[in-house]
Amino acid sequence: MTVNTPALQRALDGRWAATRDDVRAQMGQLSLDPDPDLSTEEYRALTTENLRGLAESGRPQQGFDPAYGGGGDVGGVVTAFAMLGYGDLSLLVKAGVQWGLFGGAVQVLGTSRHHDEYLRAIMNGELLGCFAMTETGHGSDVQHLRTTATYDPATQEFEIHTPDAGARKDYIGNAARDGRMAVAFAQLITGGETHGVHALLVPIRDEDGQPMPGVTIGDCGRKAGLNGVDNGRLVFDHVRVPRDALLNRFGDVSEDGTYSSPIANETRRFFTMLGTLVRGRISVAGGAVTATEKALALAIRYGATRRQFAEPATGEEVVVLDYLVHQRKLLPALATTYALHFAQAELVADMHDLQAPGADAPEAAQRDLETRAAGIKAVATWHATAAIQTCREACGGAGYLTANLLPQLKADTDVFTTFEGDNTVLLQLVAKTILSDYGRRVAKLDVVGKARFAADLLGGMVAERTGVRAVLNRGDLRDRAHQRRLLVGREEHLLAGAAQRMRKALAPGADQFGIFNGTQDHLIVAARAYVDRIVFDAFAAAVEQVEDTEVRALLEVVRTLHALSVIEGDRAFFVEHGYLTAGRAKAVTQAVNTLCGELRPHARTLVDAFGIPEARLACPLLDGEKDASSAVTDPAPSDEEPSDLASVG
Repeated sequence: MTVNTPALQRALDGRWAATRDDVRAQMGQLSLDPDPDLSTEEYRALTTENLRGLAESGRPQQGFDPAYGGGGDVGGVVTAFAMLGYGDLSLLVKAGVQWGLFGGAVQVLGTSRHHDEYLRAIMNGELLGCFAMTETGHGSDVQHLRTTATYDPATQEFEIHTPDAGARKDYIGNAARDGRMAVAFAQLITGGETHGVHALLVPIRDEDGQPMPGVTIGDCGRKAGLNGVDNGRLVFDHVRVPRDALLNRFGDVSEDGTYSSPIANETRRFFTMLGTLVRGRISVAGGAVTATEKALALAIRYGATRRQFAEPATGEEVVVLDYLVHQRKLLPALATTYALHFAQAELVADMHDLQAPGADAPEAAQRDLETRAAGIKAVATWHATAAIQTCREACGGAGYLTANLLPQLKADTDVFTTFEGDNTVLLQLVAKTILSDYGRRVAKLDVVGKARFAADLLGGMVAERTGVRAVLNRGDLRDRAHQRRLLVGREEHLLAGAAQRMRKALAPGADQFGIFNGTQDHLIVAARAYVDRIVFDAFAAAVEQVEDTEVRALLEVVRTLHALSVIEGDRAFFVEHGYLTAGRAKAVTQAVNTLCGELRPHARTLVDAFGIPEARLACPLLDGEKDASSAVTDPAPSDEEPSDLASVG
């Protein structure tokens, strides 16, 4: 098999290949390798300078409504945002706050009066803002935030107030230094009645950069990572803003204080409002994937030149990537990163089609997008944390040096697992949605269907206890259909079990919280099984669309390694519940070992195909490549081939 890097990169770049190429070129114009010895203030100033450079490039504007000078290319701008993960993650986060969270909230929660006044200034970076949702006492529980926005009909103003220390807005990006306005989320109160959480535009600094009257701004200080982002705290002391400061797409207040909304149910209104902000979660997942790709590129390229211990037959030291144990560290992680890359691409494409200007997204499609976004964000960010740590270890002491980039990747991505939604809470939301869908499917069955459903459940229990299931489900472990049967079987088994346990909460007088609390572990693994399956399906669908036969063949091996790594990682479930015998579980491990060996000759090609600009990987860790023999890894290109082709045989 001979695969060249550009062909594989085209498959990875996908629908927004031109955008990716543009961003790769633009990244060379920014200072994306900050000196680790910069002070916090110097780093923040550099990040803001780079942010303005992004604004001048015109790229952030592409995600906004064309009616206000934007490009209407939601998918393109999210793709471009994620690619900043190859450079400075502080810039990625600050850009996400400015154009994804602050600007995105104004665009999707506001109406023409807000768009006309603010969107151009937000797009151009003239008006820097914050997304003030999280409070010290309420993070994930947004529905019960304590900040209030009380309407005064006498003055036609809202009074924004922080009632106690727990209601302080906390960890807010752009707040400590640069933000002039905040989208503040608060409990909306009119005539003594609370209408739930809504968002309002609240100025926090004047033109001279001083806090507005009644606004207290604090600095979160030095963090474990992302110190180019000025995270701060906001306290509002009876701050007054005009009535039209309310972002009123989903709820409005008339001059006399009458509240109205196109969505009558408060809970449904709240979740609809948050659902429009799904772009943030999708963007975080994308940034996590690109950061992981960068870490793997560093570790695999280092592993292909770093030598340890002599091979007895030749007396020559062996490159560490030739050791199975080293391949085991990196290549399954690489395969899963490929899977998440394609799952993310599918998610971005669906978001783009649903949220493009003029699109009328069906509610069911939007809900499905939100569910997948929550699940993929959780899995992608957990994977980033684990994989980047593995890459650091795979590079030994060299991986611990700041100059070699991995420590900063570790520090900067660590918080990804808890911002834009704590991962555990996100998987609970996923579980709730898929359980609801499961309940609706069962409820729609007729009498015969319900009888068959009950018989299937009973048959499954018998098959599990007798071991018949493993015999009936026996198949080629490298066959995609068989892998999917195993993943779907696990997903459905866990979902049915969770539904059975949760049914007890419907009984009169049931301790609903106790039942839910006692089932949380089950719900989380059921949600994770669902995400594993949709990621597998996205990867398989992407491979099917690849026209280059050699690229498709290589991606099939990568996809197989990913699938079997997932199955191997949950061998206990598959054996305990009769989907695999003990012998077959051992065969999974043997297959993973074999696949690692098959992918070893292609490892450099696989990481080069991410298309990470070489300047973003330049560090002492890779200096050994200059002296390494090319025969140890990939053969050198022939005179007839362009120098950027990596041919493997």
